[in-house]
Amino acid sequence: MTHPFAAILKTGAAALILSAPTWAQAHAAHDMASFSSLLDGLMHPISGLDHLAAMLAVGLWSAIAVRPAWAAPFAFVLMLGIGALLGFAGVQVPAVEPMIAASLLVIGLLMASRQAFGWGAAASIAGVFALFHGAAHGAELSGTHTMTALLGMVLSTGLLHGVGVLIGRQLFSHQAWLQRSTGATLAMFGSALLFGVI
Repeated sequence: MTHPFAAILKTGAAALILSAPTWAQAHAAHDMASFSSLLDGLMHPISGLDHLAAMLAVGLWSAIAVRPAWAAPFAFVLMLGIGALLGFAGVQVPAVEPMIAASLLVIGLLMASRQAFGWGAAASIAGVFALFHGAAHGAELSGTHTMTALLGMVLSTGLLHGVGVLIGRQLFSHQAWLQRSTGATLAMFGSALLFGVI
């Protein structure tokens, strides 16, 4: 005669074996969704010309006028993350589009002026604008796996800042006319966007 406990164990083992494929499928689906969210986060900062230009511009400006050069990019990434979390949570941050456009205008003018900035002022300027960029990203990615999307967004933004710093140091460091013309072009782009959203 089979012991009742042994029968229970056999039944439980059979149920586990039969449900294993379902677990595997669920785990694979979760991994695919997380990977998709990571890709969404990585691509989002470069999916719009306004965001792409702003991320590169922060790096360019930092290479030209900010000491230490990492201060503004660090503040931007930090506040971008906070803004994204607000967007994920459904918080309606006002004037997002005008502030994104204004970030291009202001940073373009700062590049054109070639005025030196300390880390505190530069971080404050970059951080304020980054909050609005992050809120826009977060609102648009709110249906995804938010933490993996946030990771992708932060990595992509940091990489774009780094590219901007490298370009600024290699091409702009001794070319005042290039600094001024690039800054003026960026400011005009920001102005056009600003007039389009107000």
